[in-house]
Amino acid sequence: MKAILGLTLSSLIMVETSFMGVSLAQVKPSLSLVYPPNNHQTNSDKIFLIGTASPQGEVIINEQRIERSKAGHFAPSFPLKLGENKFNLRYNNETINVTVNRVSSSFQIPQEVAFADNSLLPNQNITRLTNELVCFSAIAAPDAKVSVKIADQNIALLPGYQIIKLPANSAILTDQISPIVTPLIEYQGCTKFLNSGQFNYPIFQLTLNNKTITQTAQGTVEIIERNELEIIEISNSAIIRTGPSSEHSRLTPLPKGTLATVTGKEGEWLRLDYGAWVNKNETKLLPITKPPHALIRGIKFQSLNEATKIIFPLDIPVPMSVKQESNRLILTLHNTTAETDTIKLDYGPYIKHFSWQQINPNAIEYTLELNSDQQWGYELNYEGTNLIFTLRHPPKLNSNNSQSLQDLSILLDPGHGGKETGAIGPTGYPEKNVNLRVSQLLKQELLKMGATVYMTRETDQEVSLNQRVELINKLKPTIAISIHYNALPDEGDAMNTKGIGVFWYHPQAENISKFLHNYLVEKANRPSYGVFWNNLALTRPHTTPAILLELGFMINPTEFEWVTNPQEQEKLAQILANGIREWFTKVSLK
Repeated sequence: MKAILGLTLSSLIMVETSFMGVSLAQVKPSLSLVYPPNNHQTNSDKIFLIGTASPQGEVIINEQRIERSKAGHFAPSFPLKLGENKFNLRYNNETINVTVNRVSSSFQIPQEVAFADNSLLPNQNITRLTNELVCFSAIAAPDAKVSVKIADQNIALLPGYQIIKLPANSAILTDQISPIVTPLIEYQGCTKFLNSGQFNYPIFQLTLNNKTITQTAQGTVEIIERNELEIIEISNSAIIRTGPSSEHSRLTPLPKGTLATVTGKEGEWLRLDYGAWVNKNETKLLPITKPPHALIRGIKFQSLNEATKIIFPLDIPVPMSVKQESNRLILTLHNTTAETDTIKLDYGPYIKHFSWQQINPNAIEYTLELNSDQQWGYELNYEGTNLIFTLRHPPKLNSNNSQSLQDLSILLDPGHGGKETGAIGPTGYPEKNVNLRVSQLLKQELLKMGATVYMTRETDQEVSLNQRVELINKLKPTIAISIHYNALPDEGDAMNTKGIGVFWYHPQAENISKFLHNYLVEKANRPSYGVFWNNLALTRPHTTPAILLELGFMINPTEFEWVTNPQEQEKLAQILANGIREWFTKVSLK
């Protein structure tokens, strides 16, 4: 998945043909380095160097002979010190020099009486309610005396926890998830404001070794009363998160037209009345002041040919959350009170049981128990103030074994394309090419089994992530599979990491992810990289079970030879198609 740019001594000619069963993707110049590019910057404490040379002879990096595959590919890792790191590669009379710059990703210990750079919080404008706790913090050396002055308050900041930095989410891909402990201390303090108002930038004061400095924070503090809250409407389907940044986890998206009250702000982010956060650019401010709170009475079920539609008639479109379990689906309406006496039920072939309860004065929980452990997707949208929840039925399988996938539709998404090369193998061969090749082979196998097959791209063209997702939501295939080959963050072990990885996001895609992973590992005799829950654009669609396959590592010297072998590509496509058929016929509908 990770794009890797290259530099080489000799130009490479990329062709999609093969000669005597050997892909010309494996043809290489005498010495080539495709990663890292010169003057690459990283905060990792090590780096892998990916490239190739003719298998005869030795490749020397910084006077060290390195291990290579039979075809001559290499990907050794080297430690990095902070600052500039120089690498010299030699093969016979050829030389490549490359510089890698390691920068620190953590706060640095101040060398004088000072706060750590960019450590004062709030660092952007915030809005909170009266009588709500507002906290301030700063990072400084131990034994300092720290305080902050705002409005008419002078708040002492006391030494709190030692700074512990969590690794990036990508660290799970390299099994390096241990928190990083630093020698710095975070000074913390909180207060409440009883009156509303707009307060200027907080002024922090630090005293150490009989020296005192002051520094102004970058964020202001606004305090508002509950009768001053703003009301917003979701302009289009909006991304909802657990906190005020794109680093926070996603929650159930809100459909266009949803109304909510804003109870807090942080920079560009708005805190909604049920605790979730949304970027204000996905909303519009309404000229009303009454907080939206809905009533609901009768509910109508309507069983259609391929789905069950449930209509929730509300007087105001309110936020909602969806939770999937193996054979249950729970829909929660926030800011809603029930006046329900009668519900018209039409269970259809998929729903076993329905129940609801007012779980608190501001939320109602609706539970659908299903006849199957496998779910097939749902849609959620407002038509006026009516919430329309559409639950897709299981597909119907053809009993004819040779055409066992007839009446099923499968969307294949060959990753990357055009300018988006994806990962790069040791010869400079791009992931986008093998993604397309294997997807085309898989398409032919699935067509033989009777399936209708859609492709997000048929050629080497650039297709945005949004376009791919929109196509899934428009076509609503039975399943969607994104085809990729893998790479690693800089701290990974490119020489030794290999195997099949499968990624899913919604529980409805968990079963097929586990099944196809195990099937490919066993039938294709490949190593296991693992099954991952992962927040990826191509696993997030909830209209269908959607998964992303990482079928091997482009950057692994030996696995790259398997990845680009035309005969092995054909075998892999056959095995994957058989696995998809077996999941449908033996697992998914049981």
